[in-house]
Amino acid sequence: MTPLNLPRELIHAGAEDWLKSLIFTQQQEPGRQIIADASRLQRFDSSALAVLLACRREALSVGKTFEVLNMPEKLRQLAVVYGVSDLLLSPSTL
Repeated sequence: MTPLNLPRELIHAGAEDWLKSLIFTQQQEPGRQIIADASRLQRFDSSALAVLLACRREALSVGKTFEVLNMPEKLRQLAVVYGVSDLLLSPSTL
């Protein structure tokens, strides 16, 4: 399984293109688990959460699990504020 590597920047202006790319990549993944690696993310807005939620929705629609690893603390806090942390983070990282 190859993780989906998020870019250094994921803001509204490029979110749609990144979403298309990530969904295409995850559709090619033969495994039952999709992991998004957010360790490279440095500049982002709430669009990053929207992209991750859309990727999760796509994964679940075809019977796969979805998890985000190495989420930057500020994005984690944003997920809590928006009430979606339980959808994107494993219980051990909440």
